[in-house]
Amino acid sequence: MPLGRTAGSLLGAMLMVLFRVMTPDQAYDAIDLPILGLLFGTMVVSIFLERADMFKYLGSALAWRSRGSKDLLFRVCLVSAVASALFTNDTCCVVLTEFILKLARQNNLPPQPFLLALASSSNIGSAATPIGNPQNLVIAVQSGITFGQFLVGVFPAMIVGVITNTCILLCYFWKYLSVAEKDQEGGAAAAGPEVVADDEVTSHRFTPARMSHASSVNGVDADCVSEPIRRSDSLNRADTHSMRSRSYNSEGDGVVGPRKITRTTSHQRSVIIEDAPEADAKDGEKGKDAGEVKEKRWKVLLWKTSVYLTTLGMLVALLMGLNMSWSAITAALVLLALDFTDAQACLEKVSYSLLIFFCGMFITVAGFNKTGIPNALWELVEPHSRIDSAKGTALLAVVILVLSNVASNVPTVLLLGSRVAASAAAISPASEKKAWLILAWVSTVAGNLTLLGSAANLIVCEQARRAQFFGYNLTFWSHLRFGVPSTIIVTAIGLLIVASY
Repeated sequence: MPLGRTAGSLLGAMLMVLFRVMTPDQAYDAIDLPILGLLFGTMVVSIFLERADMFKYLGSALAWRSRGSKDLLFRVCLVSAVASALFTNDTCCVVLTEFILKLARQNNLPPQPFLLALASSSNIGSAATPIGNPQNLVIAVQSGITFGQFLVGVFPAMIVGVITNTCILLCYFWKYLSVAEKDQEGGAAAAGPEVVADDEVTSHRFTPARMSHASSVNGVDADCVSEPIRRSDSLNRADTHSMRSRSYNSEGDGVVGPRKITRTTSHQRSVIIEDAPEADAKDGEKGKDAGEVKEKRWKVLLWKTSVYLTTLGMLVALLMGLNMSWSAITAALVLLALDFTDAQACLEKVSYSLLIFFCGMFITVAGFNKTGIPNALWELVEPHSRIDSAKGTALLAVVILVLSNVASNVPTVLLLGSRVAASAAAISPASEKKAWLILAWVSTVAGNLTLLGSAANLIVCEQARRAQFFGYNLTFWSHLRFGVPSTIIVTAIGLLIVASY
């Protein structure tokens, strides 16, 4: 049924209560509030980092002095992996897909290897930290593993995995990339109208992803856009907004004169631009405007610095072993307070559908566990999947890999997490932590197996397909041909590193 994962999880939760598998109180108790708090806090922090032009700087790192197609492919893999570890893989793919597609079109390169590099490297990179993806959040909260322990245990595997994935991409697309480089060196004309001009890339606007489609107050899109407003741009748009500006004041209680036009962005709060005749009447007014613009620039710089310092403080708190949920929520509230604007525009971009999905999934999995079916199935597999042997570790990885692609990675972690940890704890206390890290690594990299294995894959596919004038359709089979060998190899290599932790 075409319900989507959020409605599907709510349907499962409702059925558990309707058929009296659980009471309503038990259903509410099954919801893990620390995980929801950590997820909410990290999403708000990511939104503010996007507004502070973090992705604009990452885009500049991708485009700056690129030395051909292979160099660009390596940069895409590295940047997307690092960004996903800090911003979550979904956010990284939402913001970077269109820009990377433009880069490929600009250089007359085939988009497929770069889109696959973004999706696969984002998934691999997100495995390195508890805030990289939702299933890692679940693992970090349920296991009690600190941010630093998680990073030390998985980060080496992530680095090796990204390098291995990049090598596989280069081997797989070497011929196509080499032909494209020869065409560039030979000065061959770009074929077709889809090639993107240089100014289209340099002027690309890294806007924060819309996680919620609710409109702002009074129907006005108060988007959190990190783009400084220019006086000339505002005056050019004066005609478009003149009727609204002249008809109502900010409180909507009467008619006002045509003296002021106000636009608000994340960089300039309530920047007031006077009418051109009035603004240009006196030279003193021009100097005053220039001084105001300079003052606004300093405010923007100060605001960006505060965003980065707050985020750094959150990471330090996480590395110190403080409560992850409250550290993330505190950082989010500090950023909202420092913004000095109505928080609605930014809070609208929080993925509330994901939070609701988690609530429904907590109830559904808890009810499913009460049936005894998961325990019965696990008792059949558990004796052969202990992590004290190479054969058992490999079998456990296969089970996680298959379930992550059949039932999705978050339900897989919720179903297997406590069982895998209990089985490992029977071996030794140190093995329990290792089992959680193996679950985090395999369930995350498993998303690269098929196009449907990860939300990040679907985001890249959909964003690329919808890109205007230069779109590209990444098909299921084109992803599968690369995804199967890459997932198997990267999972196996990373598993050796994580298992030796």
